[in-house]
Amino acid sequence: MRVGVWAAGVAAAVWCGPSAAVEGPAAAGPIGGTDMRSALPLPPGFYGGTVQAYAETRGFVDGKGNRVFGLEDAKLTKAIGGPFLMYVPDATVYGGLLTFGGLLPFVRQCGKLFAGQDRACENGMGDPYVEAHWSRFFGTWRPSKHPDAYPIPEGLSVLFGLGAVIPVGEYDHRDPRAQAISAGTGIWDVSPTVALTYTTPAWLGEGTEFSAKLFWNNYFENRKTDYRTGDLVNLDFAVTERFGPLQAGLAGIYAFQPQDDRISGRRIPPDGRRGELLQLGGVAAYDLPSLGTSLKVKATTTAHAENTVRYWSVVTSWITKF
Repeated sequence: MRVGVWAAGVAAAVWCGPSAAVEGPAAAGPIGGTDMRSALPLPPGFYGGTVQAYAETRGFVDGKGNRVFGLEDAKLTKAIGGPFLMYVPDATVYGGLLTFGGLLPFVRQCGKLFAGQDRACENGMGDPYVEAHWSRFFGTWRPSKHPDAYPIPEGLSVLFGLGAVIPVGEYDHRDPRAQAISAGTGIWDVSPTVALTYTTPAWLGEGTEFSAKLFWNNYFENRKTDYRTGDLVNLDFAVTERFGPLQAGLAGIYAFQPQDDRISGRRIPPDGRRGELLQLGGVAAYDLPSLGTSLKVKATTTAHAENTVRYWSVVTSWITKF
């Protein structure tokens, strides 16, 4: 699950009436999304680390990007983090490598939706995310100019995989506020994924990397609310430059719903509440090869939103090889 694409239909209770659900489906992928090195295979072995993030809403908007009437005073905050593990078997499959991974998030969400409403908070375990994928590097490795940096993977990497958000986190659907700040979502999400990463020869620094990973989120119906979120396509992307152990540049998330949201099988008027979101910002990573560790920080803010939530977020993470 991720901070990005926070709540594609979180304002449904206002738009559809008090009996409607407030749906906040998580998009597939790690907390904060992916960015650089999305398709690059890791060497065989066991990996672990943590990822943590903070996000805060900047406004709830309708299908025209205008603030939603009745939610002018709404504000939510989310602190989320947790450990992850990854395993890469020491065996090639069609010239590439398989990777199996999982993330267990813990969440603290606070906020209110309506004027005059008290701010409330909920803490708990969120919905775990698991993924299996195959990836292959078709380029060549060349040494960095810096002795304390990893070699540069010049060329193309591709990835194909399947991920899932498992709805076992703590979830409360009693009222709109309780549902909006729940740690879990109550919604299964199964997502095929594909990614590409290409690193150029040394132009500016030691190589410019273009990386993108696409997830096609297929949401199941929430049986407790009879709400079904339409499929969500989200593309995580980054354009970064390598400078020895440092890699930094631009990052973003673009997401849209090609299908309508439905409640009890009926399309939600007037536009099916199809969400669209563009987050833009920066990302930087620093490698510590002597420790087999990498550190990363990313910050983004909403550049465009329809039928969703404007927000900003900061994400940090580290990964190490055991």
